[in-house]
Order: sequence, then structure tokens, then C-alpha cells
Amino acid sequence: MSNWFVVLMGVGTVFVGLVCIIVLSYAMSAVCRLGRRAPAAAGGNDAAPAPIETIPNRQAMIAAVSAAIAEDLGTDPAGIRILSVKKL
Repeated sequence: MSNWFVVLMGVGTVFVGLVCIIVLSYAMSAVCRLGRRAPAAAGGNDAAPAPIETIPNRQAMIAAVSAAIAEDLGTDPAGIRILSVKKL
């Protein structure tokens, strides 16, 4: 086999693989967008937003999150400041 043939086959394989990854990304994005749509409210009126629930044992949860972050970073938990916590 010629060296040029091997080079062109390698480059072609890479580009075909990249095109496949792009197509799969668009397909998964479309599937995720379809799954995220909320059903329309009955009567066409917008429903009031759900009330924000308070986090039970907030201090214990923040301490656990601080300890986990400190363990991952290899630092002391006392040096970590969590400014806000939002429920997703």
C-alpha cells in the first residue's frame, strides 16, 4: 500500500468519525429538548410558580458540601465560603 493511501484513509476515517459525533450530538440535543417540555396548563392560563421550599437541615447540608469540596481540593473546610445555595 502507498503511504498516501494510508494517510488519506486515516484522515477520512477521522472526519467520518467527527461527522458521526456531530450528528449524534444534534440527535441527543433534540431528544433532551423534547423530554424537557412541560405540558400546557389547562384553560390556557399560566399557572402560578410553585412556592420555594426551604431546605431542611440547611447548616448540616452546607457543612457536608463544604467538607466534600475541601476533600476534593485538599484544603481545610474552614477556608471555604459558600455564598448561596439554590435548589435546582
